[in-house]
Amino acid sequence: MAAGATGPDDTGPHRSGRQETPEERADRRWTDLLQEVRVAQTGSQVLFGFLLSVVFMPRFAQLDQFDRNLYVATVVLGALATGSLTAPAAYHRLLSGRRLKPQLVDAAARLVGVGLVLLALTIGSALLLLLREAVGGAAAGWITGAVMAYFAVCWLLLPMLHLRHRDGRDKRPPTG
Repeated sequence: MAAGATGPDDTGPHRSGRQETPEERADRRWTDLLQEVRVAQTGSQVLFGFLLSVVFMPRFAQLDQFDRNLYVATVVLGALATGSLTAPAAYHRLLSGRRLKPQLVDAAARLVGVGLVLLALTIGSALLLLLREAVGGAAAGWITGAVMAYFAVCWLLLPMLHLRHRDGRDKRPPTG
């Protein structure tokens, strides 16, 4: 690892102590990214597959225009989430063997981040659509808002608080 390197994932002031070449680091980050994608991608694909079948259900014809538009938005979000979460495989297939692994990992990580946002939006809009039918408009909005706030806490706030806690701990002088 280059001296004085800065950036995410074991560089800069929060280095984990790993002694790895840039190639080894890229390989490790790629493996980690693939494990993360496997979790999100499965959920995205199952939800998207279910959404595709809804339009063929007899009850779909009875939806009002708002719910039909919400359904279309949900399906489009699901397609975009699935595309973003499967993009790392296409990147790898097209760029493999060209000595671009660090750039590949960075680009794929950004796409996975976008895919997670799109997946959260897909889940939120699917939940809103379902709850509008189950409990009515106002309650559906409040419940969906609460679920989306929970996602924001779990996926954004808690990781940021963890980093802030770690940053504060790292700035203290060593004890002992």
